[in-house]
Amino acid sequence: MRHALMFASTLALAVQSGLSHAAPKTLVFCSEGSPAGFDTAQYTGGTDNDAAEPLYNRLAEFEKGGTAAIPSLAKSWDISEDGLTYTFHLREGVKFHSSKAFVPSRAFNADDVLFTFNRMRDPQHPFRLAYATEFPYFVGMGLHQNIANIEKTDPLTVVFTLNEVDAAFIQNLAMNFASILSAEYAEQLLDRGKPSDINHQPIGTGPFAFQRYQKDSQIRYVAHKGYWNPSDVKLDQLIFSINTDASVRMQKLRKNECQVTLNPRPADLPALKQDAKLKVVEQAGYNLGYVAYNVERAPFDQLQVRQALDMAVDKQAILDTVFQSAGQRAVNAMPPTQWGYDDSIKDAPYDPVKAKAMLEAAGVKPGTEITLWAMPVQRPYNPNAKLMAEMLQDDWAKVGIKTRIVSYEWGEYLKRVKNGEHDVALMGWTGDNGDPDNWLGTLYSCASVGANNASRWCDQPYDALVTKAKQLTDRDARSDLYKQAQQRLKSQVPMTPIAHSTVSQPLSVKVADFHVSPFGRNAFSGVSIVD
Repeated sequence: MRHALMFASTLALAVQSGLSHAAPKTLVFCSEGSPAGFDTAQYTGGTDNDAAEPLYNRLAEFEKGGTAAIPSLAKSWDISEDGLTYTFHLREGVKFHSSKAFVPSRAFNADDVLFTFNRMRDPQHPFRLAYATEFPYFVGMGLHQNIANIEKTDPLTVVFTLNEVDAAFIQNLAMNFASILSAEYAEQLLDRGKPSDINHQPIGTGPFAFQRYQKDSQIRYVAHKGYWNPSDVKLDQLIFSINTDASVRMQKLRKNECQVTLNPRPADLPALKQDAKLKVVEQAGYNLGYVAYNVERAPFDQLQVRQALDMAVDKQAILDTVFQSAGQRAVNAMPPTQWGYDDSIKDAPYDPVKAKAMLEAAGVKPGTEITLWAMPVQRPYNPNAKLMAEMLQDDWAKVGIKTRIVSYEWGEYLKRVKNGEHDVALMGWTGDNGDPDNWLGTLYSCASVGANNASRWCDQPYDALVTKAKQLTDRDARSDLYKQAQQRLKSQVPMTPIAHSTVSQPLSVKVADFHVSPFGRNAFSGVSIVD
């Protein structure tokens, strides 16, 4: 065994040495927006998660291109028979990044796990008091209430104790919000009085280390040569070139100014597919684009009003014009590829005449003005939010509603929606972990109001169903409860599902081992450029 370990160490050093002496390899990713920061626990947007992805590891990771959670910083874990205790056995010798401001004095250990999670679960944690932030995923999934205790039993063993069974717990810990931070770095930031640097000068254990970020321009990363899994570091430099305009991204891709991009306009796909220097990977989208009604604001607090607006939406026209056949009509609050989906549910018929009468019966006068918020960026679930908003504006004008379209910079948009400043907002979601709770709990539960619940809808019968489902381990029993929850949500109309888009990922033929994630992640671990 000792000889085997020595051989493995020698091989790892040889691989790293080969990396450092080989010709420099740089990959440019044309991204679609500027991240608000790199402390990924604070954010839910794909733009923020993509920017943080190269920097961090989690206790568990999702397999490349798949939905199964596999060991990462935890090399293994044990689950008690009652499902309430999780014991994580941590990987030894994992190195944190170094920077001009921080040089770690030790390897990753249990203290880093405790810091990462206690900061989120304890409002009185010293770092949280010094740097007041919100954790929408952690809170929205109820982890702040369900994690009863976290303790280290030795430097490489951490035990989580839950109050109630959480069937998706390991899947949840593989999500970006659970990225492990350095407790030592956090302590130094506190001593310097600069705790917010954890968001702007990030330190992680991931395959790439942060170099610099120029908003609306680029993010630069460099290979983490001391990475614990050197076969995942095949690039010397990774650059995010930020381009909000899809046509600009595609032009840069065709000129080899970037080698991977995302969210092409449907109209651009035929030309991209015909370019011999490119390949376009397509798969059914594990996503949903939807309209969220703020039920805390009149007149959307009336069910009849929400039903009328829902009935007035010409979904087929939106699919034809916005998605250009690269999408599927959405009926439910999660995609049909998700287990637990209820395919017996049907949409209300498109009927603007009836919708207009329902609005009048609810006391909504013709000419009533509302705001409709439209996201400023392309997303996997919405290729053109501005156009969709304009089509909804026309639909609702036919039933007597005057709609004013509003937009903000993407980070500001999400922040204001979480604060409930909107009347109606275009929103969307790409699944994070393969579990129905990531849809029905994360987006529509009472706990997620102020986090990911853009409708701010809190319905006790619905909440009881999704809460009970999360506490069971039998998939059939969970599916039955989730189907009941979908029926309840459909009847109360806090949102109008629009479409599940087909995901198309254009990239250079020179890019090897890039896996299209069902969760919409753009990850460059193990990716290389070949001649």
